[in-house]
Amino acid sequence: MAAPNVYPTGTTIYDPEKCWNGYTVFTARETGVTLVDMNGNVVRMWKGLQGFPPKMLPGGYVMGHLGVRDEKYSYMDQTDLVQLDWDGNIVWKFDQYEYIEDPGNEPQWMARQHHDYQREGNPVGYYVPNMDPQTNKGNTLILAHKDVTNPDISDKPLVDDIIYETDWDGNIIWEWVCSDHFEEFGFSEEAKNILSRYPNMVIGKGERGDWMHINSMSTLGPNRWYDDGDKRFHPDNIIWDGRQTNIIAIIDKESGKIVWQIGPDYNQNEALKKMGWIIGQHHAHMIPRGLPGEGNILVYDNGGFAGYGSPNPGSPIGHNNALRDYSRILEFDPVTLEVTWQHSYLDMNVLPKMNNYQFYSPLISSAQRLPNGNTMITEGSNGHVFEITPDHEIVWEYMSPYYGDDGKSNYVYRAYRLPYDWVPQLDKPEEKAIAKPNNSTFRVPGSEYKEEKGVIQIKEATGFGPSQTCVVETDDIQ
Repeated sequence: MAAPNVYPTGTTIYDPEKCWNGYTVFTARETGVTLVDMNGNVVRMWKGLQGFPPKMLPGGYVMGHLGVRDEKYSYMDQTDLVQLDWDGNIVWKFDQYEYIEDPGNEPQWMARQHHDYQREGNPVGYYVPNMDPQTNKGNTLILAHKDVTNPDISDKPLVDDIIYETDWDGNIIWEWVCSDHFEEFGFSEEAKNILSRYPNMVIGKGERGDWMHINSMSTLGPNRWYDDGDKRFHPDNIIWDGRQTNIIAIIDKESGKIVWQIGPDYNQNEALKKMGWIIGQHHAHMIPRGLPGEGNILVYDNGGFAGYGSPNPGSPIGHNNALRDYSRILEFDPVTLEVTWQHSYLDMNVLPKMNNYQFYSPLISSAQRLPNGNTMITEGSNGHVFEITPDHEIVWEYMSPYYGDDGKSNYVYRAYRLPYDWVPQLDKPEEKAIAKPNNSTFRVPGSEYKEEKGVIQIKEATGFGPSQTCVVETDDIQ
């Protein structure tokens, strides 16, 4: 990746006429869940609340977590999942999945939540017309971790991905364990060999294999495929993606079986070959009914590094053997696998075409379909959130000004756009257009742009040759 050392933060581009205007929620690194308006003004910050990811609910409610398990014994485990009101009062909390007794720490119940969760009423966790998440009742689907041993995968201890459902009162009413379905995923013998020897070990974080690394989970919701009789796409079924394996899959909620899947091998048929390898992806979900592209799968295809398989010069042992140094947003038909829309540096109308670093986040990141057909993208590694039209015009851009304690990283895991009326506590903010500055003349104070000072103009000299002198004129050099 490549990036300048100094650049503006906050909102840098904003065209109110072309945007789907509202608030944007994200987690400011090591500060708190933050809500900004279209001009980048902070309208609310819940300090101490972290979000993995943060989500707003109608009425000014916010969801996230308040505690993190000691990293010596875990990998991305959150102790709880909470819902706060506008004033920061806890109105719902869940932490009763597993009783943890880590050496040197007080024993406590934990949710072990990581990467995603969904409140009943809304399938995907972002705004969908007529699909508001519940705020004072309803079940919650939670993506979490569980420590397991499974000799069919590896003789090493594993940190497994699970999905469980809890009712409003905290009773666990459904659970699905990823490693129980290992044989359904279609790994080659070569991939199984690599997985057995090195199941993506997380050294120093409990020393266990994070073999699948699911980072996104949501229900399908009502959709045209199920309406047409395809039972794989039952509205209650759950779609998830495994970053480390390059798999996107759908679980049958009733049986727990995998009923639809792409990956880990993208050479299996012509449709997958045409799509190209999806690598290290995040936030795969079905675009809900009521939004442009409904029924298609939308995914942030990170690129970077992932997978298990044949060793190559970039992967001597076959771990992280799939490599690509740019990102893509893909929208595709889940039945034909035809790509219906995509966004990458190749679609940005920039030259030269080798500038792949202009859109690239090998980790985290997300994509949200907006009601006007635009897409809001979180290019997470750089703290870069932007809204683009279907024709790839950037109409809103925001750079997070929040850096961690190291002062070096402003990454944003996932951001969401929400309507103004979900926050009745605030008056609708003023929307002020921000024109994209001309980078060739934009300067920080003390380095003002001066037009053509010190320019040397080469003059044509008749009979100019090797033994003659070229005549030049200059303006006053400043």
